[in-house]
Amino acid sequence: MNISFRLNGKNVQAEVSPDTLLLDLVRELGCYSVKRGCETANCGLCTVWLDEKPVLSCSTLAVRADGRHVTTLEGLQKEAEEFGMFLAGEGGEQCGFCSPGFIMNVLAMAKELKNPDEEEIKEYLSGNLCRCSGYMSQLRAVKKYLEYKGEGGRE
Repeated sequence: MNISFRLNGKNVQAEVSPDTLLLDLVRELGCYSVKRGCETANCGLCTVWLDEKPVLSCSTLAVRADGRHVTTLEGLQKEAEEFGMFLAGEGGEQCGFCSPGFIMNVLAMAKELKNPDEEEIKEYLSGNLCRCSGYMSQLRAVKKYLEYKGEGGRE
């Protein structure tokens, strides 16, 4: 089946089978930030935005993207770099394998929640697993980033 959608702001057409996962499609199209982790929709490594809402691309069929907007970390380089500075400043980047999915969710949370408290942040990011950071450095980075964005760091 032929589908058309916008990938990181560019019009894309692709021929997909009904069982093609969005994860596989975006990787075929060169978006290698999207990682295959658990394959059970539990780790968050495959997070992309579908119409600006985070979804797990390992459990989303590619046909769902038809006529919609898909955003990967490749389409959010400026925003990702901005948050990445906070992550690095707190020592939360570690190996970086989980970072793309984590950053996608942090950026979505920054748009969606207004002044979240620590419990709301933890709840929003509960689907992102990291094997090497211990989470505290990541949580400090998220809190500092959200504070910065709330104080006029927004464009």
